[in-house]
Amino acid sequence: MMKTLKYLFIALLFPAFVLTGCKDDPVETAKPAFEILKDYLISQDMDINHILKDADGKKFVVAAPATDAEVAEWAGKYDIFDIRSAESFADGHIVGAKNIAFADILTEAKKATKPILMVCYTGQTACYATALLRLSGYKAQALKWGMSGWNPKFDKWTPNVGNYAEGHQNWSVSAAPTNKIFSNPTISSTATDGKGILSQQIAKAISDGFKKKGVEDGKYDPLENPANYFINNYFSETDYTGFGHIDGAYRINPLLLSDNSYLGIDPSKKVVTYCYTGQTSAVITAYLNVLGYDAYSLLFGMNGLYNSNPKWTKNQWGGDSKPKELSYVSN
Repeated sequence: MMKTLKYLFIALLFPAFVLTGCKDDPVETAKPAFEILKDYLISQDMDINHILKDADGKKFVVAAPATDAEVAEWAGKYDIFDIRSAESFADGHIVGAKNIAFADILTEAKKATKPILMVCYTGQTACYATALLRLSGYKAQALKWGMSGWNPKFDKWTPNVGNYAEGHQNWSVSAAPTNKIFSNPTISSTATDGKGILSQQIAKAISDGFKKKGVEDGKYDPLENPANYFINNYFSETDYTGFGHIDGAYRINPLLLSDNSYLGIDPSKKVVTYCYTGQTSAVITAYLNVLGYDAYSLLFGMNGLYNSNPKWTKNQWGGDSKPKELSYVSN
């Protein structure tokens, strides 16, 4: 009887010993979704520099042809997706273009038999879509300047250039602040592999639509209240001080996963990126949203902030850039 009680006591004690004895052992945790996605994008050669310029060396934008005589041959190289409203499309579009909704870009891309050309009003939404298509594995470019650059009839750029920053207290020519190192953004995903996480993040970015900051009540809020945002100026180092910049704006360029320069972006704030035309910043903003940041593109870029700035050498709307006189099809 005593032996039975002894063995019973040991049997009852053993699980407790195992549980308490292992309490300080390290617990294996799952790899965060962001890190899985980061590793996958690098392994697939889809860091941001290869979205801005693909493996074939093609930039994310392509210029319209110089003359009407070139239009038919030029347009025939692409499956052209025009994401403007049905009314705008009917009023005039490029020969061979198909009117689709932004939400349907992946569905339509699956049917494409040629490289895809995205077209919008100013080139900015098209660039956002192009980045998402390239991340999805498609050959895609955006029409630079959108239909505004095709023909004066469609010009949405001229009424949107501005000089809000001229003489503004929050416009500075000081040197860029020293970049900090922040933590990774957090991604919530039901997928467990890089391809699946990327697919879900792209779908979310499409569902959310083009995230941007434009002029509201006659003001750019990031210029008025820069402390409310993490602002990244995507200029060259020379232009950062030459053109001037929003006070306190960082200059994280390049912005790569492979060298960890992306860690200069603060994931706890709304991230606003601006460039010269709003087109490069649209690509970067799409990419950052896929990475899990709450990112926005500043509409019209430097052309909207300070179009009359005397430092321009290229990409100034109304200077070296303006509408061409190309023909179009009306329904």
